[in-house]
Amino acid sequence: MAEVAANNANHPCETPKNVFDFGAFVGDLIVEEDASSDDISLEGLQEELEECKNDDVVANILSKGIKLREYTKGVEHNLRKVELDSIQYWVMQDYIKESDNLVSLHDQIRDCDSILSQMETLLSGFQVEIGSISSDIKILQEKSMDMGLKLKNRKVAESKLAKFVEDIIVPPRMVDIIVDGEVNDEYMRTLDILSKKLKFVDTDPMVKDSKALKDVQPELEKLRQKAVSKVFDFIVQKLQALRKPKTNIQILQQNVLLKYKYIISFLKEHSKEVHLEVRAAYIDTMNKVLSAHFRAYIQALEKLQLDIATSNDLIGVETRSTSLFSRGREPLKNRSAVFALGERLNVLKEIDQPALIPHIAEASSLKYPYEVLFRSLHKLLMDTATSEYLFCDEFFGEESIFYEIFAGPFAVIDEHFNSILPNCYDAIGLMLMIRIVHQHQLIMSRRRIPCLDSYLDKVNISLWPRFKMVFDMHLSSLRNANVKLLWEDDSHPHYVMRRYAEFTASLIHINVEYGDGQLELNMERLRMAVDELLMKLAKMFSKPKLQIVFLINNCDMTIAVLKEAGPEGGKIQQHFEEMLKSNTGLFVEELLMEHFSDLIKFVKTRASEDPNGSNERPISVSEVEPIVKDFGSRWKGAIELMHKDVITSFSNFLCGMEILRAALTQLLLYYTRLSDCIKRINGGAAFNKDLVSISSIMYEIRKYSRTF
Repeated sequence: MAEVAANNANHPCETPKNVFDFGAFVGDLIVEEDASSDDISLEGLQEELEECKNDDVVANILSKGIKLREYTKGVEHNLRKVELDSIQYWVMQDYIKESDNLVSLHDQIRDCDSILSQMETLLSGFQVEIGSISSDIKILQEKSMDMGLKLKNRKVAESKLAKFVEDIIVPPRMVDIIVDGEVNDEYMRTLDILSKKLKFVDTDPMVKDSKALKDVQPELEKLRQKAVSKVFDFIVQKLQALRKPKTNIQILQQNVLLKYKYIISFLKEHSKEVHLEVRAAYIDTMNKVLSAHFRAYIQALEKLQLDIATSNDLIGVETRSTSLFSRGREPLKNRSAVFALGERLNVLKEIDQPALIPHIAEASSLKYPYEVLFRSLHKLLMDTATSEYLFCDEFFGEESIFYEIFAGPFAVIDEHFNSILPNCYDAIGLMLMIRIVHQHQLIMSRRRIPCLDSYLDKVNISLWPRFKMVFDMHLSSLRNANVKLLWEDDSHPHYVMRRYAEFTASLIHINVEYGDGQLELNMERLRMAVDELLMKLAKMFSKPKLQIVFLINNCDMTIAVLKEAGPEGGKIQQHFEEMLKSNTGLFVEELLMEHFSDLIKFVKTRASEDPNGSNERPISVSEVEPIVKDFGSRWKGAIELMHKDVITSFSNFLCGMEILRAALTQLLLYYTRLSDCIKRINGGAAFNKDLVSISSIMYEIRKYSRTF
């Protein structure tokens, strides 16, 4: 570049001759530059080119037609070469100046190389030694693992050996306790240890091959025999305490025997013969004790029994029968409690109350229907069975022993029940006992104690046929009743109907919560039989009016008794209400015909006719005149007679009041129709002074309605 600059300085720009037009070149250049870039400004370029047009180099370039870009690349290449030559020159000059330092540096590098060689040799030795040490460490590690395994095996062997020694050895303290110790908590713990040693000797395969077994086994056998003998005597002694009179068995079982229940397990495992002997002794003891206990309780309950009914205490039996007065009892119709439920239903409300204490009840001179004694007996049975069942399960570990123990008590209760049931003619009592059994089954189910299931089922199966037989006896007594013997010349409620009403109400009330369809069917059969008998008794009256009064009184009484028992009368009550309604209508007509027959006949036959119509016999003044005058002269007296008749005819005043009101209302309707008929007759206005006003009749109706 310096050279170029010098040449440029020495050779001012000259324009070469016979070369292309410089102005055209500049124009082309400007166009080229404008095409290449719109951003480059070419302002002043013309002037610069004018200054350099005389330069040889530029002229030479222009004369040769070289493009500016190619020439620029050549100049740049020359500059790069000059620059490299300059750098090489100066580097050589610097190298010559630093030659001494380079020699020194070479020496130092050689010394370092020697030192590094020595270090390499030393490190190689270290590497060899380290490899040897690694091999030694590996060997030591293997030896350590081997020693650890041996140690572990020795510890396992030591542990097993220690346990073996501990399990097979017989400590002197254990021998002393088994042989001379009292049977207590410590003795139980020692028995447990002995049991484990005995099972270890019998079951562990290591023991059979050991020499120690020959020394220990005889001693263990002696201890077993001694322990079995000692605990057997102890348990038998405790069982004998159960036989003592007035012993509270449950307290003795819970507070004494259960503390030593491990003895039973020990005997069961190590002396089955003795275990069976203890088991048999307990079964025999409890069987006899409980059998005697229930036998004594039943005998005490029998003294409290209140006789309710005999085979002659039936609905359709005539009260004057001499057989009914057996054992000097009062007439049946005065003893309606035979059929009425009364307070006997309380036995179901007190189902879970404690059992009766006989001597207290006897001291108070109390007597009870048999269902009360039945509930008390079975309450005691449930509580005793529950306690014994749970004890046998916990003490002996088996439930089947219970059934062997209670074979005796069940037999005692069955014997008593089989003697009572064939002589029981109390249908209400039998149904109450059936409900008691059902309630007791529910109680045992809630307790989750199944031991009485089969027994209670058997009792229930015994009670139902007996109830059906007694019920059929009542049914037959109605169907086969002697109407002539039963009939009494009295229109008031018959004692047979009262018995039936009370008996039916009692059974309906007992059946409320159970909905026994079979019982409802039987009661419907009984209702049909009593209907038939009632109609036969009614026909024994000579007057139709008395027949109707008899039916009304009996229906009213039956409905009242059914209502007293509760709102569950159902179809039976509805039947008697319909019968009462129909007979009330008949009685009203009979009563009115008795006192106002002319009025009623006229109203029924003539009042509905048109007085001015074309009838064969039109209604005349003379036809109605006697009826009007007769009614006006005696209607008050007739109502008074009707009032007295109703009072004497019906035993229920409320029912009589309703019947009298119905009769007077019907009379008012008849008289109103008569008055309307008279108003339509020609000349009927003449009777206005003789007609009784409706308000007067209404006043009398209200007056007599208030007398009840």
